[in-house]
Amino acid sequence: MTHYMTQSGNNRALWLSFLAAILISAIYGLVVFWTKAIPPAGALFGHLLGILGFILMLLTEVLYSIRKRSNSARWGSMASWLQFHIFTGLVGPYMVLLHSSWKFNGLAGATTLLTILIVISGFIGRYIFTQIPRTLDGVEIATPSGQVQAAALARARRLMAAWHLIHIPIGMALFTAAFIHIGAALYYATLMR
Repeated sequence: MTHYMTQSGNNRALWLSFLAAILISAIYGLVVFWTKAIPPAGALFGHLLGILGFILMLLTEVLYSIRKRSNSARWGSMASWLQFHIFTGLVGPYMVLLHSSWKFNGLAGATTLLTILIVISGFIGRYIFTQIPRTLDGVEIATPSGQVQAAALARARRLMAAWHLIHIPIGMALFTAAFIHIGAALYYATLMR
């Protein structure tokens, strides 16, 4: 028996992301209230936001991609990993945005812009993804019944392929810029002192 993947799991990831963002914002607000200033990116709290946000973004990319490409892996369903991907793909960039101290200059600014673009692209990809019928485990259903449904499925598959051609290079550029930013920050802020 084939089951169609429901939206409740993905919506749960969105709600959890929203709740995490509220909690992070409350902590950020307390720091602003306590220090009477926007936390600098180079201060302890700013670094903590950047490091944790980047780790979440890295986990978003690496773990989900490995699980998605591994046919023999049995560690969690694809639906669960997609929820993880959505959660970390929203919370991590939000933390990195807060890390920026609302300054968007130079490489750090370009990295922040790429982060915003990848999140927007992710929302578009999520919409396209939901147009393709899948089982509860996230496996695409080969052919739905009816000629109209088959045409819609073919269109959604073409859109998903085109989306990958945009999303993946943005992600590669983002992580390249992020690693350069981290290397430069370590060099100039830590080793040059």
